[in-house]
Amino acid sequence: MLAAVSEEDNMADYPVLKLKKGRDVSLRRGHPWIFSGAVSCVEGYPASGDVVAAASCDGDLLALGFYQPSDIVFRRLSWDTRETVDIDFWRRRLRDAMSLRRRVVPPDTTAYRLVNAEGDGMPGLVADLYDDVLAVSIGTSGMDRRREELVEVFRTELCPGRIYERSEGRSRRREGLSDRVGLLLGERLPALVPIREEGRKYLVDVASGQKTGFFLDQRTNRGTVAQISAGMSVLNAFSYTGGFSVACACAGAARVVSVEVSAAANVIAGRNLAANGISLERHPIVEADVFNYLRETKESFDLIILDPPAFAKSSRDVPSAARGYKEVHLQALKRLKRGGILATFSCSNPVDEELFRKIVLGALRDAGRSAGILRSLGPSPDHPTDPGHPEGRYLKGLLLFVS
Repeated sequence: MLAAVSEEDNMADYPVLKLKKGRDVSLRRGHPWIFSGAVSCVEGYPASGDVVAAASCDGDLLALGFYQPSDIVFRRLSWDTRETVDIDFWRRRLRDAMSLRRRVVPPDTTAYRLVNAEGDGMPGLVADLYDDVLAVSIGTSGMDRRREELVEVFRTELCPGRIYERSEGRSRRREGLSDRVGLLLGERLPALVPIREEGRKYLVDVASGQKTGFFLDQRTNRGTVAQISAGMSVLNAFSYTGGFSVACACAGAARVVSVEVSAAANVIAGRNLAANGISLERHPIVEADVFNYLRETKESFDLIILDPPAFAKSSRDVPSAARGYKEVHLQALKRLKRGGILATFSCSNPVDEELFRKIVLGALRDAGRSAGILRSLGPSPDHPTDPGHPEGRYLKGLLLFVS
């Protein structure tokens, strides 16, 4: 806990976090967080979730942000220390976010990320739109305290039929918040919400699915992989509800095998394939552990997609995650034909792009295979990241030609 000191000069309308000498460099370079070890004192008595101003050791006001007396003590909201953070502030931020999505979301697409936390200047808030259902996830005490304001802004600016909250997980627990799930606006939520993605049809379990029900961050990558899949035999490993499978089958893949351990996800995947007129006989769904399937199958493929769940939730998990990523790549390379294509991804935040490439390269060497990188892959453009916040770009991927 940081020790509070009396405020001698009213430097701003907000309490002030005064930083230690030289510890303002990261903030000035654009990183949106300040860690508690960089703070020399707190002027005023802010509560968890209050807006405070960060200042250099000389008293220069640098930015406004949410205060939390924990490891991440400050999350930047604005460089303008004179700005008033009220409902109109959030209204302006949401309008900016909506304007961006009008530019980057492709036609015949009714599902996308509307707010991407720091990437949209709203730390701790994620909002995904599925047709007329807005799924929101609040992960910081600052956003949690403004929950009613946010709902009102969403209601008046976006006019969704329903707002469903999925505020749960480790980020909330780190800030002393309990999980909260349920409707904030509208009547009963459908068990599955129908959406379209570039004309393809999907069903989304907003209430119980992974993330908020669908991997919206992979939309651009689904299109990229689908473009090259025509006539190919495809393995979609960790297929979840069949996002890549539907995209490839609709693009003319000769055969798509979807492998997923979750029975519930496979049921939805089957419905997604059927909704697009795709034969389950030609494009089967296999309920199995991907590692076991790769070791046991005798089938080889022209194109393999590896999109596993996060193997590392924290830095402590990185060594075991690296072993897991290497093993799944080794097994996949055994099932990939010469001249085949590998589309591989990691959504583990602690595994950065450099480490991920090293893992893939190590697997290629151990498998005696060579590869050329066709494209580096990342999240869809409705998932903007703050340039100073590399941690926000959690999804990384490679499209490889493997000989």
